[in-house]
Amino acid sequence: MLTLASRLDVMNRLGRAMADPTRSRILLALLDGPGYPAELSRDLALTRTNVSNHLSCLRGCGLVVATPEGRRTRYEISDPHLTRGMRDLLEAVVAVDEGAPCVDDACECCA
Repeated sequence: MLTLASRLDVMNRLGRAMADPTRSRILLALLDGPGYPAELSRDLALTRTNVSNHLSCLRGCGLVVATPEGRRTRYEISDPHLTRGMRDLLEAVVAVDEGAPCVDDACECCA
């Protein structure tokens, strides 16, 4: 059973991963099934280096796993619960107060 500390760690890892638009795009692509860095970079119009760096972060957060397949590496979401949770999260309705300014000057979600 998860303790409060481990639950907080899970939330922080998810938040860190999803706070970056590129990592979110990679996670969304991996929701459809496993992917390979070259294909992800092509499909998302990103450089291979950029995709590799973000995949490394997602691995470090424990959200994706890498499986070597000869000269390639397959990436996929690490746990079916996480896949189901992200799909459920995408179904959520977010209540946005159009009149409230974002507290983060660097935020691009409210623009």
